[in-house]
Amino acid sequence: MNYTNMLAVAFAEAQAGFDEGGVPVGAALFDAHGNLLGRGRNRRVQDNDPSIHGETDAFRKAGRQTNYRDKILVTTLAPCWYCSGLIRQFNIGTVVVGESVNFEGHLDWLKDAGVHIVEMNDADCIALMRRFIEQSPQIWFEDIGECACT
Repeated sequence: MNYTNMLAVAFAEAQAGFDEGGVPVGAALFDAHGNLLGRGRNRRVQDNDPSIHGETDAFRKAGRQTNYRDKILVTTLAPCWYCSGLIRQFNIGTVVVGESVNFEGHLDWLKDAGVHIVEMNDADCIALMRRFIEQSPQIWFEDIGECACT
């Protein structure tokens, strides 16, 4: 499976989100053969909807699937609790993570549930998220449910 090519689809979504002024997290859902089912990005700022994270957007755009155990969810950033819950709820079998440097997410919780995690440690994903956090810390903290209070 070519996870690098899959991550490129998610990264293009993240870059589009960044260019729109949103949180640069992109994701894509693939079947077991690497066929793209759906792609999306965090649009909580653009659409004024806190439920549209990259993973949820890709999941919704993929439409109904009868089984998710053989699906591959690719995301540019380690999933938050909300998106990790989606992964566990539907038993998505494999999650490819672009980076977990800027946000560790909940990869151990997913591994404990039997999810196969592939960490890419991608320099472009790391740099884009770092740039966003530096430029828009209030939006970042809002997105991860933290207070940017001083």
